[in-house]
Amino acid sequence: MKVKVIKYSSHFLRAFKKLPKVLKSEILAREAIFRKNCFDPKLKTHKLSGSLRAFWTFSITTSYRIMFTIEGDGLIEFVDVDDHDIYL
Repeated sequence: MKVKVIKYSSHFLRAFKKLPKVLKSEILAREAIFRKNCFDPKLKTHKLSGSLRAFWTFSITTSYRIMFTIEGDGLIEFVDVDDHDIYL
C-alpha cells in the first residue's frame, strides 16, 4: 500500500513531544521508511487483535511502537507512540 497522507492525532503529538530527542530522531527515520513502504520488514508492521483490532502498529526500537489506523486509499493516522504500555 502506498502511503499518501499521514495525519497525527492530538494524543500522538502530545506523546511525541514528551519523548527524548534521540528517540524523536529515530521516529522520524522510521517514518521515512514507513512512507516509502509501510510493510518494510524493518518496521515489523502488524495488525493488532482483540479490543485493539482496529489498529496496526510498527516498531521504532525494541521497546517503542507507533499505533496507527488505515483510513483508506493511502490515508494513515498515527494514534499513539509509546513503549509496550501502548497496548494497555
